[in-house]
Amino acid sequence: MTAFLTSLSSVGEIVLVIALGYWLRKSGRLGDTFKGNISFIIMNIALPVSIFMSVVTNLNRDKLISLSSGLLYVFISFVIGYAVAIALTYLFKIRKGRRGTFINMFVNANTIFIGMPLNMALFGDKGLPYFLLYYLMNTISTWAIGIFFISADDPTKTKSGGGSAKFNWKKLLPAPLIGFLVALVWLVLGLPITFIVEPPAFPMLGKTFTMIGGLVTPLSLIYIGIILADAGLNSIHFDRDSILALVGRFVISPAIMIAVLMTFTGMGASVPGPELSTFVIQAAAPGLAVLPILVGNAHGDVDYATNVVVTSTVLFVVVVPILMEIITFL
Repeated sequence: MTAFLTSLSSVGEIVLVIALGYWLRKSGRLGDTFKGNISFIIMNIALPVSIFMSVVTNLNRDKLISLSSGLLYVFISFVIGYAVAIALTYLFKIRKGRRGTFINMFVNANTIFIGMPLNMALFGDKGLPYFLLYYLMNTISTWAIGIFFISADDPTKTKSGGGSAKFNWKKLLPAPLIGFLVALVWLVLGLPITFIVEPPAFPMLGKTFTMIGGLVTPLSLIYIGIILADAGLNSIHFDRDSILALVGRFVISPAIMIAVLMTFTGMGASVPGPELSTFVIQAAAPGLAVLPILVGNAHGDVDYATNVVVTSTVLFVVVVPILMEIITFL
């Protein structure tokens, strides 16, 4: 019960900041261009800096090697997730234009704007290394695999002349991931970090980076509020395909992750509590915020994509306390 109340309190704090962003947007105090501006600041400045500082100050080469097993757990869960989603697409005859959205809802999550601030609120710095592993695999999965399912689902393409999706390296290497990779190189090479975190060198630089990185959580939550305000809560509806996608995101995906972790634990692997909690929570994070944009570019059902993303974002605040209670029994 304590874990449930703690998670409920943390989610409540997050909801209040999201509500602030929602109110600011609905009241007209945030202009049309602000959403793009705040997204740029988060993705290209604050988040890369935050990730770099978190990695170099919380990890070392030995710990990095010990975390490698986490990538295997996440990788296996993603492979199973894709297999289950594809099978259910045929079983329930999801129509063309919705299939890419349906499959992505099962596997790929909004780890940045929702997953990360929630993870920090629930588990603090001790959960960050495991979040970064999940974020790495989620990014690769989204831009190397998920995007192809969306492109192949274009209803305007024919089997003979549809063309193929282009591999976009820029999307595969967004600024936050670059910040993560730079930090990994920094650790592997054994470069010193004292010049940015300790006197008598340049502690001001480290404090500046920390301050910039601290913008990520509040700005991300305000951004979510803006998205909800623009989408409109009254647009939420529950048809069969939407319910199936939500079940995949909130039930099947975390269940697969739990099954994978429990299997490896049963084989003698050591899975720390923060690692298990982080992976399970991230596996149930809402759908990708950019999903409607990607689906729109592929001439798919944008209304369906928007509905499942908005609905999953709203319902996530209810799902998290339930998952946290389940985790206590694992």
